[in-house]
Amino acid sequence: MTITVITCTYNAADELPRTLASVESQDYDQVEHLIIDGKSKDDTMKLVREYEEKSRGASPHQIRAVSEPDGGLYDAMNKGIQMAEGDYLVFLNAGDAFKDEHTLQRVAHAALMPDEKPAVIYGDTDIIDDRGHYVGRRRLAPPEALSWKSFRHGMLVCHQAFYARTDLAKAIPYDLKYRYSADVDWCIKIMKSAASYRLPLVNTHAVLACFLDGGMTTTNHRRSLRERFSVMCRHYGVASTVVMHLWFALRGVISRRHTR
Repeated sequence: MTITVITCTYNAADELPRTLASVESQDYDQVEHLIIDGKSKDDTMKLVREYEEKSRGASPHQIRAVSEPDGGLYDAMNKGIQMAEGDYLVFLNAGDAFKDEHTLQRVAHAALMPDEKPAVIYGDTDIIDDRGHYVGRRRLAPPEALSWKSFRHGMLVCHQAFYARTDLAKAIPYDLKYRYSADVDWCIKIMKSAASYRLPLVNTHAVLACFLDGGMTTTNHRRSLRERFSVMCRHYGVASTVVMHLWFALRGVISRRHTR
């Protein structure tokens, strides 16, 4: 079973080395690493070429890279999906990393089921800073049993810890009308597709990803929240979404009071 790791970059020379080293360190050898670059103007592609050269003949991993103008992060992700040749795919962007060298081995083991291959394999996420130091566990934790309805309570599984079957992903591109929350919409759609085919979603019960704090969604927090509200209304209905967001607000107030 091959796992495709998709890394989208743009002027990411400072953050990229940690991600490349993390993929290179994996002890699972059936890995396809796709690097989708948006025509960076810094040393990003120089690092990628060095990575390719270093891995040639010395690593079983398949590495492919493209560098060309794109329409933004989600457009680059769509390119990665269409290029993917593995059985599963995951997005690990510049600055992000796997939890340890055994992460993909755990994912591959979770995919070994007697009947149909799972639609999604998922796990938990740690947050790291720009030096790669541990900040804490992601506040939202994956449920024991995940379904498309789970995301009514927020994005309980981080994008970097969400492994989708490639055949399902190729049929469900990111919706480019969303600038900040297309990943939430995409994950819900993947899980809806899984439900329609009655395919399982498998919990690894492990931390799978180390997510770099301060990405695009964080820096555009208010816009992201408005867009995410729109995504949730689309999938869960307006009334349900409003009720859940009132609960989110109340929970935030209670949490702040307890931390004083």
